[in-house]
Amino acid sequence: MQKISTCLWFNNQAEEAMSFYVSTFKNSKVTDVSRFGDAGPGEKGSVMSMTIEIDGTEIIAVNGGPEFAFTEAMSLFVKCEDQAEIDHYWEKLLDGGKPMRCGWLTDKYGVTWQIVPTVLGELLKDKDREKSKRVMQEMLKMVKLDIGLLQAASKG
Repeated sequence: MQKISTCLWFNNQAEEAMSFYVSTFKNSKVTDVSRFGDAGPGEKGSVMSMTIEIDGTEIIAVNGGPEFAFTEAMSLFVKCEDQAEIDHYWEKLLDGGKPMRCGWLTDKYGVTWQIVPTVLGELLKDKDREKSKRVMQEMLKMVKLDIGLLQAASKG
């Protein structure tokens, strides 16, 4: 059992958002759905909470009402092995959303994601400080991250 899970608070789009995420990520599934009953506060039969699993990571969504909204202060970090994976998640999650700098985007539900190549961490930790500085400067110019450009910046 996973000890810590992410819980996302939606007004009333939990089911739609979680179904979208399951359709976006290959190794994912719905693991639980709870519905409102006669006591409410939501409409009887509508989704109260929904749990999905993406690559073994549990994410819970709650239809809690309009009291809270998402901010960029919390994001979901997607580690990508290659450019094709970056392109896939970027295209899918950006549909109806808003791009930001450095591989960040906000999806159509207001959830912020970071679509990041795993190689970026290695490039930024290079012992040659000039290489890592060039990589950082290149990344700061990007919206969607481009592995080829980051690697080229490292090489000079």
